[in-house]
Amino acid sequence: MSIDSIYKVRAWHSFVQETVHELGPAPEQPLVKAAVAVVFENPFAGRWVDDLSPLTDASASLGTELGERAAALLGGRPVESYGKGGMVGLNGEQEHIVACVTTVFGDAFRAAVGGGEAWISSATKVAPAGATIDLPLAYKDEVYVRSHYDAITLALPDAPRPDEIVIIAAVATGGRVNARVGGMTAADVIARLNA
Repeated sequence: MSIDSIYKVRAWHSFVQETVHELGPAPEQPLVKAAVAVVFENPFAGRWVDDLSPLTDASASLGTELGERAAALLGGRPVESYGKGGMVGLNGEQEHIVACVTTVFGDAFRAAVGGGEAWISSATKVAPAGATIDLPLAYKDEVYVRSHYDAITLALPDAPRPDEIVIIAAVATGGRVNARVGGMTAADVIARLNA
């Protein structure tokens, strides 16, 4: 495990959702969505801190570890979509999560899942243990690919505790099953990138 020592990890949670059929025709391949969450002590819980850079500076280690774990849950299938985010316990503030998932985290996460050109959709919130969060997903090479606008919903029964932060990385093998509302396609983006 390559997590920086500033993150005092209490737990890891992994989720996999495999959709083999929806209304209409069955997809050629199941849609697999996966997410990995890490739960760690919030070093700034309960107090105002002007400089949150210690959370940001070390966050490449979070991006790498979460990305590798999430991609592995897809069983060897390539990552087409990704998302990020997290929850902070009631003694923290939303800015504590955001400090952990900036560009430093994002660049490492992209590298860990095989690359990506698009910015990474995210959601963050202050929440009690057991709260749900919808992690947005979007196509990894172009955020305007409508077929890949999706989400994965998570809830951790025991996290975040009041003095904890939960950071989550999410990935998927494709867009929504039977997506058909038009717009730019993944094939369009691939053709443009290969031109």
